Amino acid sequence: MNVVRRRLIPTAATAAATALALGALSACSGTAAAGNTDKFDVVASFYPMAYLAEQIGGKYVNVTSLTQPGQEPHDLEISAKQTAQLQESDAVLYLKGLQPSVDDAVAQSGLKTKIDAATLTKMEEHGNEVGGHAAEHDDHEDHETSGRDPHIWLDPVKYAEVAKGVGAAFEKADPEHASTYKANTESLVLKLGALDDQFTSGLKNTKTKVFITTHAAFGYLAERYGLTEEAISGLDPESEPSAARVRELEKMAKADGVTTVFYETLVSDKTAKTIAADSGLKTDVLDPIEGITDKSRGDDYFQVQQANLKALQTALGAK
Repeated sequence: MNVVRRRLIPTAATAAATALALGALSACSGTAAAGNTDKFDVVASFYPMAYLAEQIGGKYVNVTSLTQPGQEPHDLEISAKQTAQLQESDAVLYLKGLQPSVDDAVAQSGLKTKIDAATLTKMEEHGNEVGGHAAEHDDHEDHETSGRDPHIWLDPVKYAEVAKGVGAAFEKADPEHASTYKANTESLVLKLGALDDQFTSGLKNTKTKVFITTHAAFGYLAERYGLTEEAISGLDPESEPSAARVRELEKMAKADGVTTVFYETLVSDKTAKTIAADSGLKTDVLDPIEGITDKSRGDDYFQVQQANLKALQTALGAK
């Protein structure tokens, strides 16, 4: 898109910018260049944002993800090539607070359409414990591990709120295809509503409401469905738990009938498996859906969420 603006750029400059933009791979779309296409060019910060852009934009949007499949999004550092891609696009869709290098690049860019998903739903501060169980232990909360939790996409209701905001932004930025964006957004929101219903009914009756994860990615999901997430580490997936935290988890697991320690595909499972072995617990995958790889239990957001639901039902003893 941006055809008029680009026609004013000298041919040599256009070629150079195009060369910089080529080589970018979309986490969802394959080998499309980030800019200089005839479509509405959107750079997304990582998979959950790219998925929204693709589902809402459909055939009229060219989506490129800054975070490649298998790359841990929290660790992303923007390259010069990616900065050029950002400048050549029509819009950027990101989640402020998750990837500092993306935040900096967006702030310095001259893009007119900057869509921050964090402004499209209510963000909350979460620590190692999130949910009803955590409320019983507020006096013991480690405030050093608390912070604004960015993992809003794991709650289908919040993800739907973000989808509505993204759809409205696309309609405004590319009015020629507004009707398509509106229809696609409504369809996606309906699918997310159905997913919410499945989680609500699937987790309503369980033997326990407490589950252990490697890092605190599932706080919004836990609160939505009346569960308690106990995280080995905090919001940072690479942080190491203290010996006191490990002892606390082992004691809590026995008291609350926890059967499983969940780990994820993009970070090491060593700590989770060690705690599980020491406590006589099982291990399983609970995917934060920060990227889709061949290790993922599904090919897209909805398939992986279905796998997450089944894993939780098994671990919690759903009736």
